[in-house]
Amino acid sequence: MKVNIHDSWKNQLNEEFEKSYFKDLISFVKNEYQTEICYPKGSDIFAAFEYCHFNDLKVVILGQDPYHGVNQANGLCFSVKDDVKMPPSLINIFKEIEQDVGQPFPSTGNLERWANQGVLLLNATLTVRAHEAGSHQKKGWEQFTDQVISKISKNRENVIFLLWGGFAKKKVKLIDTKKHHILTSGHPSPLSANRGYWFGNKHFSKTNAILKEMKQKPISW
Repeated sequence: MKVNIHDSWKNQLNEEFEKSYFKDLISFVKNEYQTEICYPKGSDIFAAFEYCHFNDLKVVILGQDPYHGVNQANGLCFSVKDDVKMPPSLINIFKEIEQDVGQPFPSTGNLERWANQGVLLLNATLTVRAHEAGSHQKKGWEQFTDQVISKISKNRENVIFLLWGGFAKKKVKLIDTKKHHILTSGHPSPLSANRGYWFGNKHFSKTNAILKEMKQKPISW
């Protein structure tokens, strides 16, 4: 399985690709894709790194697992392919954007447009079996994506990390809080959002305010 990843990331992550855990992980993933239905499609597994280049990175949003429904996952966390029904968490993200920055509710849940502006949409686990949430956890993906976060923390400055929910918040230990900006809130899932832990966090306007302070172009959400 070829690792489709932009050259700017290869410079940061080449040593990870040579480690035994990563080789074992790729072997596992290859076998799964040959014997089971898995998502996203093979060419989209590393899509987050193709759309958002290391040197253009402004914002990191962390997810946990890819969507495991038919044709939902496209390699970017929280994102779905064009013409795919939006999952509840994504709907709540767009509702918050609508309330926060006045951006109209979009016609598509494909977040490639964010990634192209410097938003890394990173799941902790990059693959999953169809209809089996968490089925590829603890196989090595988390070790790899933790290294991604650590490399960003070490080798970039003033990146804005949006940590939504308990799982994402635990990743703060990997981030140098003196060099970077961290915004936390509840998860946009209905369970969390309906309890008042998501709506009103204003993460999208706050992110753009930070970018403007740093004389960077804000994100068109």
